[in-house]
Amino acid sequence: MKAIVITKPGGPEVLQLQEIPYSGRASTLPPKGTSPYPGLECAGVVEQVGKNVSRWKVGDQVCALLGGGGYAEKVAVPEAQVLPVPSCVSLKDAASFPEVACTVWSTVFMMSRLSAGETLLNVIQPLILRSACTSLYMGVRVELATFGIQIAKYYGAKVFVTAGNEEKLAFCKDLGADVCINYKTEDFVARVKEETGGKGVDVILDNMGGSYLQRNLDSLNFDGRLFIIGFQGGPMAQVNLGPMIAKRLTVQAAGLRVRTPEKKAAIVSEVEKNVWPAIAEGKVKPVMYKHFPLSEAAEAHRLIESSQHIGKIMLLP
Repeated sequence: MKAIVITKPGGPEVLQLQEIPYSGRASTLPPKGTSPYPGLECAGVVEQVGKNVSRWKVGDQVCALLGGGGYAEKVAVPEAQVLPVPSCVSLKDAASFPEVACTVWSTVFMMSRLSAGETLLNVIQPLILRSACTSLYMGVRVELATFGIQIAKYYGAKVFVTAGNEEKLAFCKDLGADVCINYKTEDFVARVKEETGGKGVDVILDNMGGSYLQRNLDSLNFDGRLFIIGFQGGPMAQVNLGPMIAKRLTVQAAGLRVRTPEKKAAIVSEVEKNVWPAIAEGKVKPVMYKHFPLSEAAEAHRLIESSQHIGKIMLLP
């Protein structure tokens, strides 16, 4: 089969479409469910099932959370990391949901316990590509904000977002964000305090890390929770820990790809129970931008790195 191979360290030009071996068996998955090939989610039609698979059958339309390998014509995936394609979503658009839904649900809801009436702040700045799939999608971390807005509003939370230009802020506003902050022209800590009567927000989802740590702590309400999912602003910080004790703050961090297949299965199960109904009701929708053939993965990456798009970029085999 054909797949995108990272031929050497470098820019998008190192992504090349090559013929690689594929046996069609789950045993071809690398140790601990990871893969040397890029792509953390996919959608497609089941072509073959293992002897112990009970839920899925050949011909089913599904999407899946992967440990890698999504930039390919085919991929083997554990049964428990597979989800049905929602009835109101096309097969190729369904590819945009698994990784972002699992990331947001596991961090914001399962671990940070966001609930109705609370306030979520998305501190999400653009990053280089992290995910893709067989009816393939690629997205930057800003996609966490567009998905997070929709699912947080569905569950009754108030949503604050940050972005670097007015077009993206307007787009987030249309998705349902309550407060939109331009981090290039505004002090988001001051704006958060202004909008919350000096209290701060209850949960922050952050991919900036070190450079934003103090400002994030300063933006939290009493019993606030900060969840870090990336280090776009660096992994190091010197901070005043006083607010953590004074306001009983919690700081957590995690990545999705490095979790065990068992942990991923538990998250996927919770996503199907709690997120898939919102998608079926049309309350959470895919936000799409452009489709590329698999052979043009390098060009898709260049578009992502430009940070000029709003929405998902898809790779189609």
